[in-house]
Amino acid sequence: MLLPGTALLRRPLHRIRALGRLHARALMDLRELVSALNDFAPLSLAESWDNVGLLVEPSPPHTVNTLFLTNDLTEEVMEEAMQKKADLILSYHPPIFAPLKRVTWKTWKERLVVRALEHRIGIYSPHTAYDAIPHGVNNWLTKGLGACTSVPLHPSTAPSCPAEGTHRVEFCTDTEHLEVVLSKIKDIQEISCLTTFPARVEGEEQTRVTLNCSQKALLEVVALLSQNSLLYRKTEILLLQKPLLPHTGMGRLCTLSEPVSLSNIIERIKSHLKLPHVRVAVGTGKTRESLVKKAALCAGSGSSVLKGTEADLYLTGEMSHHDVLDAVAKGISVILCEHSNTERGFLSELRDVLATHLQNKVNIIVSEKDRDPLQVA
Repeated sequence: MLLPGTALLRRPLHRIRALGRLHARALMDLRELVSALNDFAPLSLAESWDNVGLLVEPSPPHTVNTLFLTNDLTEEVMEEAMQKKADLILSYHPPIFAPLKRVTWKTWKERLVVRALEHRIGIYSPHTAYDAIPHGVNNWLTKGLGACTSVPLHPSTAPSCPAEGTHRVEFCTDTEHLEVVLSKIKDIQEISCLTTFPARVEGEEQTRVTLNCSQKALLEVVALLSQNSLLYRKTEILLLQKPLLPHTGMGRLCTLSEPVSLSNIIERIKSHLKLPHVRVAVGTGKTRESLVKKAALCAGSGSSVLKGTEADLYLTGEMSHHDVLDAVAKGISVILCEHSNTERGFLSELRDVLATHLQNKVNIIVSEKDRDPLQVA
């Protein structure tokens, strides 16, 4: 029974059900999603030269229903993302790396930005942050070796501990010299955490001064304190080392549970990466039947990360000709799979892990057009 003054609102049943599905679907605001992605892989873990994070942002508010994963954002992949109505593209490699002086239709990277903004698609890149995390690209690549344990070749350090400075300087001074010394110290750049507190030294009331400083500032502080031999003898200098983050860092040194032949490893890698061919250089004094116990790997371009590491095998996407020669001369075999072939397969695993991390609030799809530009002819 309707109350007086009310009207019956008639809607088709299928329309009501469709509305119900719409309201039930969980969406994420772009900034909320970016914050969650940063929690998944802190951008502080990326290399200092890298360009990571949110690179293109449509005007807010921007709601994300579909997150589109790709290794490289090419124009063909951008067309695919538009067709699949992506709201945010996560491109492992940053499509914007060198600074853009203009955004026109002239170059392909400029066109990516134009099309992204025209179609209200954000672009986010994690790159080397995903290389460093324990559940990232390099960890996925180790699975191609078979059962093994691994440690980072270049461990990451906690970014915020200590907060400032590379060294701590502590010294004691009497009241007569305190004000003059503090005044001169405050004139030095890159000094932080300057504190004073009473101290008793050899039965005398003095003031203990502590400060944090950079390597550059340390030279100036020491020069200042050395002007007073009594102050200098009472000075302690501590190196502030940031703690290492467990299982986090660039590259991996893997120890296989059981040594296997190089030829066996080659087949395992081809199977894991779904490749018909890889390039192989056999170390001096070795054959394809030589056993591999330790393997050092780095997704992408691994020369700088792998160099100097003692191992039976280097596994990466690409290395320079001369770096391969150096490794081979040391008896280290090398497997090269082409740059992005050592990264792209991670996206399928990432899709599932991110779905859980984001509590299934967005639809996550992997590009079908993304591929390595080099093919074996």
